[in-house]
Amino acid sequence: MDEERQERREEEEEEEEETGRGDEDRTPSRRTEEEEDEEEIEETKAHPKDKARRELIGGHTPISASSSFTSSPFLGRGRGQGGEEDGEEDEVRVAIVTIEDESCPSEPFGTAHLETANQITRIEDGGGKKEEKEEEEEANSDEREEEEEEESTEVTSPSLHLQSQMKRKLDHGPDGRPFPSGKKHCKGNGYLSPSALVQATPTTFGDLRLANGHSAQRRRVTSGPPPSGLQDWLHTFQAWSGPERLLALDELIDRCETSQVKHMMQVIEPQFQRDFISLLPKELALYVLTFLAPKDLLQAAQTCRYWRILAEDNLLWREKCREEGVSEYASSRRRKCAQPGAAVSPWKSAYIRQHRIENNWRKGDTREPMVLKGHDDHVITCLQFSGDLIVSGSDDNTLKVWSAITGKCLRTLTGHTGGVWCSQMAVATVISGSTDRTLRVWDAESGECVHTLYGHTSTVRCMHLHGNRVVSGSRDTTLRVWDVSTGRCEHVLTGHVAAVRCVQYDGRRVVSGGYDYMVKVWDPETEVCLHTLQGHTNRVYSLQFDGAFVVSGSLDTSIRVWDAETGGCVHTLTGHQSLTSGMELRDNILVSGNADSTVRVWDVRTGQCLHTLQGPNKHQSAVTCLQFCRGLVLSSSDDGTVKLWDLRTGAWLRDVVALQSRGSGGVVWRIRASDTRLVCAAGSRNGTEETKLLVLDFDLDDKKKETE
Repeated sequence: MDEERQERREEEEEEEEETGRGDEDRTPSRRTEEEEDEEEIEETKAHPKDKARRELIGGHTPISASSSFTSSPFLGRGRGQGGEEDGEEDEVRVAIVTIEDESCPSEPFGTAHLETANQITRIEDGGGKKEEKEEEEEANSDEREEEEEEESTEVTSPSLHLQSQMKRKLDHGPDGRPFPSGKKHCKGNGYLSPSALVQATPTTFGDLRLANGHSAQRRRVTSGPPPSGLQDWLHTFQAWSGPERLLALDELIDRCETSQVKHMMQVIEPQFQRDFISLLPKELALYVLTFLAPKDLLQAAQTCRYWRILAEDNLLWREKCREEGVSEYASSRRRKCAQPGAAVSPWKSAYIRQHRIENNWRKGDTREPMVLKGHDDHVITCLQFSGDLIVSGSDDNTLKVWSAITGKCLRTLTGHTGGVWCSQMAVATVISGSTDRTLRVWDAESGECVHTLYGHTSTVRCMHLHGNRVVSGSRDTTLRVWDVSTGRCEHVLTGHVAAVRCVQYDGRRVVSGGYDYMVKVWDPETEVCLHTLQGHTNRVYSLQFDGAFVVSGSLDTSIRVWDAETGGCVHTLTGHQSLTSGMELRDNILVSGNADSTVRVWDVRTGQCLHTLQGPNKHQSAVTCLQFCRGLVLSSSDDGTVKLWDLRTGAWLRDVVALQSRGSGGVVWRIRASDTRLVCAAGSRNGTEETKLLVLDFDLDDKKKETE
């Protein structure tokens, strides 16, 4: 409709121009001052307010944020009720401030490049014009065009004035305060430009397109002439009420073909895409992003440059790391590994690294584990792992120190005259207990035996290290408290009537379990037994103590939960069918491994069994060792496998290790795991599998960097 009207107008102007040139002897540029004054008086009568405003800024109509939508100079066309019938038009000259289009995001509001451009828009004026004025305007069309060309060049002082006004609006908020210096916004199709901030709310979809800077002709289909009756149809549609229009649109869409619906979607969808994040202050934008999951944050960073800046915020990723339990140590370690000058959040790097490690644990890798061979065909009885050092103890009377990186045996610790049955490790300090009735303190870095601790009269069967003290339990029925730095025995705890099989020490209390079916709680400073926990009907083989609860596992198939302060039995956990060989307690969650080939997960506060880790992929023989962390449970077995389970669901995830001789003599005796590595001590009792250590590294990217 607009194109037809434009073509008719141009034809009429050409006819008037041909007839007018024959009668007129002067050009518009040579008009007399009297004619210009008359024209100015007519314009003043038609629009006295507009005339006054033009004089303020040198003849250009200023842009006002309070202007109504139909009169806003930003809009290419506004319709009134009467204007559609008369089809009368008026030409209005405006100066529009635009912001230079560049790659997203643009410069900050305060430094945006401003330029002025004079554009001509047509506004259909409704019913207030007379035919005489239209004829007069057509007769002087050539004169107006020349005058517009002359005035368009006069942009010096009016342009500067308008530019200053717009810059203040863009640089400052409604209260007059400037926007943050780092605030940037994205521009382009589908995004709000700063100029849109001063526009009134659009009333029709065409107005919305024009407000967003899209040309109305851009969406027109020009494959042929418009159908007859189109104008009448549009007038009828416009006369309907809102509900009637919706009903008509529903009927129209039902009758459209797929290609036509696709065309409508291509026109409509871009108009409702808004980059609201870039229009917010940085603090609010970051607050909105805190509600996104880390995976969604990584995707948001690919939207545009400004979103990437926000998504790399270090404090934002620190919060995500806190939610996921990623430690500051991991972040600081990653910061050291980061290349200088890399604009990457250290906390984001720590989170991505932790996520990668978690994924490697759960899904595995095709690489074969590193094999460390030693101790000949002897049994590895104890295993410790700290940093990049691995220490294995064997019944061959020795301990060996290995490098977790290279897999080489760094040194062999010799001195014991009997088999090594227990050990503890802190950094580079190793303490070992042997059948030769002694404990030895070693420096793993040098291989030197620092102290030999004498006192026990039988095999040292168990020990627990806390700080600078170690507590040892022996088959001589006693426990001893030693100072590791001096090698001196500080306290002797007596009271058991059979061998002490397991011990726990938290720096304040000592808890011990023995073959006398009893569990005892001690005050090591006074050497007094505070509680004797009676209830088991067979030997106690395993203990866990977290300061509040004591948990004991026995050959009587039961597990008992005790109150450490009162000595009362809180729960008796039943379900296992044999000896509970190993347990681990953390955050009120207990994981127990049993000789019945099952692993169970318990809540010690309620006594409820949360999961039984079994099923088609369960162990086929006794569970020998277990460990849980990071929401995962690791269990080893006499069947020659190490299995990985999901702590939350109890589901089997995969077999991390499966010996070739599994099921025919291969055994995994011990396992130790850190966040990034798993160490397994494996062998056999019938010679089908040689004694060895298997090391699996789940921080694969870091390993590649170190080797390079």
